[in-house]
Amino acid sequence: MGKPTVDPLRTASQKAARLVWNHSTHLSGLIPILERLCQQDGIQTVTPGVIGRSKGHCPKMQLRVSVPIRGGYKVIARQGKTVQEVFILTTLPQDKLEAALAIAMRC
Repeated sequence: MGKPTVDPLRTASQKAARLVWNHSTHLSGLIPILERLCQQDGIQTVTPGVIGRSKGHCPKMQLRVSVPIRGGYKVIARQGKTVQEVFILTTLPQDKLEAALAIAMRC
């Protein structure tokens, strides 16, 4: 049992964000995207929220920034006829968050 290694490129202020597991069900494929988002700088906490149904059909996963909340933004995840709210606490402005979401979805 040796000493745990410390990544010199990642300081204490840049540690990975926390992914909160409030619900037992999530959109298929959403959790891996949120885990990749948690690795990006400026993201503090990611909390998936309520799942609902929509009238429209969205064949591929989409993440869209909806409204600002205290300390971050609400994001709407859509796939098929299902939608899920995702609350992201971040220091990033909306345009940078949208870029971070695009990067997380690309990988």
